[in-house]
Amino acid sequence: MTQTWCDLLFAHWPVAPADLLPTLPPGLRLDTYAGRAWVSVTPFFLTGLRLRGLPPLPGCAAFPELNVRTYVTGPSGARPGIFFYSLDAASPLAVAGARLLGLPYFVARMTVRRASDWVDYRAERAHPGAPPARFVARYRPTGPAAPAPLGSLEEWLVERYCLYAVAPGGVLHRLEIHHGPWLLQPAEAALDLGTLVSQHGITLPPIPPLLHFAHRQEMLGWPPSPLASI
Repeated sequence: MTQTWCDLLFAHWPVAPADLLPTLPPGLRLDTYAGRAWVSVTPFFLTGLRLRGLPPLPGCAAFPELNVRTYVTGPSGARPGIFFYSLDAASPLAVAGARLLGLPYFVARMTVRRASDWVDYRAERAHPGAPPARFVARYRPTGPAAPAPLGSLEEWLVERYCLYAVAPGGVLHRLEIHHGPWLLQPAEAALDLGTLVSQHGITLPPIPPLLHFAHRQEMLGWPPSPLASI
């Protein structure tokens, strides 16, 4: 699978590890940096979604997406990756396919508007039977783009090449992904999270988030594999 992420905002908050541990599924270990866990919210616009070698499917090739995530490792403590609490997207077809893989995707009504270097982003969950959630943001880059310094918190947060999910039946899976190094820009943002994060039992600290903007990132993804066979 290939896709391209555009005009992405990383908003990161430190959270006490003890507060996040109860929110993880069995089998995952919380990953920390300097003793702190992190929760991130990432709005962006997705384009070019397709299976490699095939043309994009009508209705699910381009749409906004919004993620809430934290940072974990597998049962052995190896392969640092991402665990998604929720993923909202404006493509019902893409959501249906991703949910078959065990990813917690939800259909949402979403708009993305660009004015000069600002991105105005709105999302309201519309998935039948799902907890309500809304998100409003206005953000822009404020400096030049550069790779995250080696060993830095920024590198630890963004340079991750797998994600973990619980597939139907309760089996923990890992999905491998690949992309080039992120080119990050400092950013500013006004955020209204609503219950997007708190509905997962997470309380964010009352401090400004660590913000970064990324203009474009192309990625490859592979089908999930159960951890027992990895």
